[in-house]
Amino acid sequence: MNDFNQNIYSQNDTTYAALPAGRTSHSGLGVSSFITACLGTISMFGFIVTAAIIESSSPNGMDAESTQAVILGLGMIGTALAMLLSGGLGLASLFQSTKKRIFGILGLCISGGVIMLFLLLLVVGLMIG
Repeated sequence: MNDFNQNIYSQNDTTYAALPAGRTSHSGLGVSSFITACLGTISMFGFIVTAAIIESSSPNGMDAESTQAVILGLGMIGTALAMLLSGGLGLASLFQSTKKRIFGILGLCISGGVIMLFLLLLVVGLMIG
């Protein structure tokens, strides 16, 4: 019985040597998609919090034509465009058959969620007036 256990884990056993190597490295497109999505999420959250603070600190709310409102709006639109880029990179990384896909999937999911949040805020803002 002892010889049996030693033979199972010996280096001469070739049972596991025939397994395929599989995907060995992460996709560069997937990693860049994930990083862009994370940075875009942080910046979108920052723009939303900044807009909320400015809106609540002034008695009549934020003037729609003020410099602050224009800069915040352009920042949010720029972040949404970066999220579209991130989603495209994540989608492209899914078609690389020799690379790992986890960062592409994460980048695609994160950027899709932030884009949906942006569109929701846009629709609510248009409905309120």
